[in-house]
Amino acid sequence: MRDPDAQYHKPLPAITSINRPFWDALRRHELSMQKCDGCGLIWYPPSPLCPCCWSRSIAWVKLSGRGRVSSWVVFHQSYFKSFDAEIPYNVVEVELDEGPRILANVVGISNDKIRTGIPVEIVFDDVTDEVTLARFKPR
Repeated sequence: MRDPDAQYHKPLPAITSINRPFWDALRRHELSMQKCDGCGLIWYPPSPLCPCCWSRSIAWVKLSGRGRVSSWVVFHQSYFKSFDAEIPYNVVEVELDEGPRILANVVGISNDKIRTGIPVEIVFDDVTDEVTLARFKPR
């Protein structure tokens, strides 16, 4: 649980009318992405039409939050002052069981133990009252 007196100093996402359902779901501690009613594709990041068949018939569906690390990098330099205290930190690409890929951090494992194919599951980090970030942990 987030300390209500703590302030979050890192960059926050720009929430728009297109991606608001994604961020609202994370605040409920759910992972939700768009699914095309025409071809069935589930994708990320959100867009106003299906990137496969261009259909505008789209629904938001709840996903399992489970997947595997498909790629990762460990940053040894900070590009934002607010990340200085966390150097080195990781950024992973997770291929979700439902297909889409998402960038996040993996927690609960040292950076030297991260490998392609590690099974992971989502954890929710309530960084502000309005924003919850998706992170992943090994399962």
